[in-house]
Amino acid sequence: QVQLVESGGGSVQAGGSLRLSCVASGNTDSDLCMAWFRQAPGKEREGVALIERDGSTTHVDSVEGRFTVSKDNAQNIVYLQMNSLKPEDTAIYYCATKSRPCWLLVPKAASYYKYWGQGTQVTVSS
Repeated sequence: QVQLVESGGGSVQAGGSLRLSCVASGNTDSDLCMAWFRQAPGKEREGVALIERDGSTTHVDSVEGRFTVSKDNAQNIVYLQMNSLKPEDTAIYYCATKSRPCWLLVPKAASYYKYWGQGTQVTVSS
């Protein structure tokens, strides 16, 4: 079992920045993939960024160059630094994890992730 707790969401104006945090606890010693997803009203949950145990990362094209995923292994925290935010980034952001293999950009990627946080709301106004 893995427990995930997100924080750091809020309301910002376009062009602003936020940093999301996800604290993992429980069985975090296995070879886990840590990912961020988001879901806007009326839309499917989509993958945003992924970080693997070796530190390699993947970002979806729509956030490439603006968002950065990172982690603190010692404290089991995964971060999502979000810069140059746009109104279309408005969504509930979720932290999720699964065992390898690590998938983010495949169809229905969210369905492969077993453990989820409760989500944190990000609202970007124009």
